[in-house]
Amino acid sequence: MQRPVMTSPAFLRIPSAPATADDLGVAADLDDTLAAHADACVGMAANMIGVSRRIIVFADQETRRRMTMLNPRIVAKSGPYRTEEGCLSLDGMRAAERYERITVTYQDRRLRERTARFEGFTAQIIQHEIDHCDGVLI
Repeated sequence: MQRPVMTSPAFLRIPSAPATADDLGVAADLDDTLAAHADACVGMAANMIGVSRRIIVFADQETRRRMTMLNPRIVAKSGPYRTEEGCLSLDGMRAAERYERITVTYQDRRLRERTARFEGFTAQIIQHEIDHCDGVLI
């Protein structure tokens, strides 16, 4: 089910709680909401739909499929660079420091532990959404 996009900076600055099996419905709603905004958005975190849980969904730029991560953590990063990013929850563009390559540990929709490497724009999207989970606004 598509949900409204949260635009309150005060809410978005609150670090999200770990996701559990009880939050799988939130992950589905987040996926539906991202699909509805695919023309303007490539990734979302659960707090962007008003649920303070560590869940992200993003469009993998290599596979062209949406991917869901519960409790994502960046465990390695390399190749720092500066860029500008926009956000569906906030107006305008903002400066951000990102890494060209990252390794992420997360749980998939079946709550299985996974580790994967990402680079380029997909890595940038994931970093932006994990910032949301941490209550960091660019």
